[in-house]
Amino acid sequence: MGLIKTEKFTDSQNQIARFAKAFGHPARVAIIQHLFKIDTCVCGDLVEEIGLAQPTISQHLKELKNLDLIQGTIEGTSVCYCINKANWTAMKTVLNGFLNNDVNSTTCC
Repeated sequence: MGLIKTEKFTDSQNQIARFAKAFGHPARVAIIQHLFKIDTCVCGDLVEEIGLAQPTISQHLKELKNLDLIQGTIEGTSVCYCINKANWTAMKTVLNGFLNNDVNSTTCC
């Protein structure tokens, strides 16, 4: 399998692709939905809530944290996670711009 040459694409295209990857796994979608539902930081019940093993949950949290869609704070021996609302809003702006490309287009077929 060849390497993806991200430098051939615009910053915006790369950013949209990274956001799309975040939603490319149902576990990450479930984590985000749960964080919005509880509207507070969660420290340890994601394993019970999502139903996956702790290492799997940790990997998905890492992906979301790398995109700054969630943020974590250390409390004792655990890390508590919540939605990074400023970055969530910024992501929505980027994705809305992309998804609204069809607003001014004409029908071609």
